[in-house]
Amino acid sequence: MDDQLKQFLIVDDDATFTRVLARAMAKRGFDVKIASSAEAALEIITAWIPDYVSLDLKMDGASGLTVIQPLVEANPSVRIVVLTGYASITTAVDAIKLGATQYLPKPANADDILQALEHSQANEDIDIANQPMSVNRLEWEYIHKVLSEHNGNVSATARALDMHRRTLQRKLAKRPVRQ
Repeated sequence: MDDQLKQFLIVDDDATFTRVLARAMAKRGFDVKIASSAEAALEIITAWIPDYVSLDLKMDGASGLTVIQPLVEANPSVRIVVLTGYASITTAVDAIKLGATQYLPKPANADDILQALEHSQANEDIDIANQPMSVNRLEWEYIHKVLSEHNGNVSATARALDMHRRTLQRKLAKRPVRQ
């Protein structure tokens, strides 16, 4: 890196993840900004153009894919890594076609993200089929996302998932399923 701080934009609606990643990138010498939605990211890039972007695919509001083209138009040399817990070949191809540099399944740490961003071109050999989460892990992640949306209310979460409350409690008592 040169003497000027490289600008790193984190676009993700997971507050814990963004806080940890922002701290890790700042320690690595980046000037970091955070957007919790695609709309917020588009607002940020009107006045601040990032060199690197970590972009969540699935957020409240618009998809992260909607941010890729405006980012590339604002800075043709921007490097974008798309992160998602819902990895699929279709979304990977869409992200790369729009201008993303790389596509990584969640969970990914700062080192994974930086390694992906260091590649000058998209890695067309990425093996998406081996990277998506297992069905059990997806279920676990989804249940906890819905639980979070209902502020930890198990009864409301069970209703939203159309699941018996006791069944949900049993699933919540289990440890997270490994990928």
